[in-house]
Amino acid sequence: MTESTRMSEPTPTARRTVLAVGAAALAGGTLAACGGGGGEKPATEPGNVTTPSAAPSAGSPAGAEKALVKASAVPVGGGVVLKDQKLVVTQPTAGSFRCFSAVCTHQGCLVDKVADGTIDCPCHNSRFKVADGAVAKGPATRPLPEQKITVAADGAISLA
Repeated sequence: MTESTRMSEPTPTARRTVLAVGAAALAGGTLAACGGGGGEKPATEPGNVTTPSAAPSAGSPAGAEKALVKASAVPVGGGVVLKDQKLVVTQPTAGSFRCFSAVCTHQGCLVDKVADGTIDCPCHNSRFKVADGAVAKGPATRPLPEQKITVAADGAISLA
């Protein structure tokens, strides 16, 4: 084997590193891939966008999903936008929680608030129902994709 051939062969460590980085990119890019781009960063209103705690749910085994938000932070009939996770968690009726992508299905802008029973996009004024993510007002024609969540006994809401 020549020196140039030997240098081009990956080592077992390099393969593991590439696989680990690739897996992390796939896991982290799943929601981002739904966006459709545009790169627009709409303004947000205080109180509507939440950066969740990184603490895992109580009683969760090591490596389990981390809590997105506490149930007590999600108003009945409304919701919270989790900007960093590109998610919206709503509570249409007391004790009933739903989670949707925060990426508007019209042109990929992030929704910025939940008010008066709708999830609102600032770019073109599309509105989606907090109960099911359905379009309440266009120009969007498709509902927000729903994400499965679990609510722990301590009120921590996590992706299922």
